[in-house]
Amino acid sequence: METAAPASPPPASEPIICRIASWYYYRRMGPLAVLFLVFGGMFLKDGIWGYPEVAALARKKEWFMKEYLPSFEAAKKEGRLEQWMADSKAKGLPTGVDGDVPRWKSYAAQNGWEEDPKLYSDREIAEQFYWAYACFAGALVVGILVLLNRNKVLRAEADHWVTPEGRQIRYADVCRVDKRKWEHQALAYAWYRTEDGKEKRAVIDDLKFDGAGRVLERLLSRFSGELIEKIIETESAETVPEEAKK
Repeated sequence: METAAPASPPPASEPIICRIASWYYYRRMGPLAVLFLVFGGMFLKDGIWGYPEVAALARKKEWFMKEYLPSFEAAKKEGRLEQWMADSKAKGLPTGVDGDVPRWKSYAAQNGWEEDPKLYSDREIAEQFYWAYACFAGALVVGILVLLNRNKVLRAEADHWVTPEGRQIRYADVCRVDKRKWEHQALAYAWYRTEDGKEKRAVIDDLKFDGAGRVLERLLSRFSGELIEKIIETESAETVPEEAKK
């Protein structure tokens, strides 16, 4: 943890204006909206067609095993198997081979069906619509955020900067700046004191606002508070070699 040395105020500078970066739209919010829409479409498709079709197939298998096969055994036992087979063929149902019992596995493979379909409940089918609506709502929220942020700017003046929300913060009121996330995430945090003595935090986001790094540079050159830049790990006494202790 380091403390920034007081610096003499530089001469007045031109305003720095940082607008929303294209990265924010095309690599952060855009893919997120597309992801919501894709998953929403998948859930909606399962709710309308996918799950109901699989559930219908599961009921067909249940009928096949519990009603159709017993009717085969009954016809065979009663000596009317030929008539039973003729009726089944007329309905497009399997009749078995050489008098053997019909098999669902062969029947399903012949029609390109799942061998073991799941019997989805009405609740499980309804849940697909709930998830679809949630995903579409997420995409709508992302769209609203994009619209709300499109005209926001991060602005730095000679003696203060203006946050995207319109809050004016004087460099002299800043008491602490944390830039440990700047190198990897382009994020810096500045704590400042308000008129009533409270401490609040402002964010400088270089990924969202193109050129925000210049705002951070101007801030660092015009405040005399605490600068948290990196944590230096020192060797503890336990890591000192035994030879050094003697």
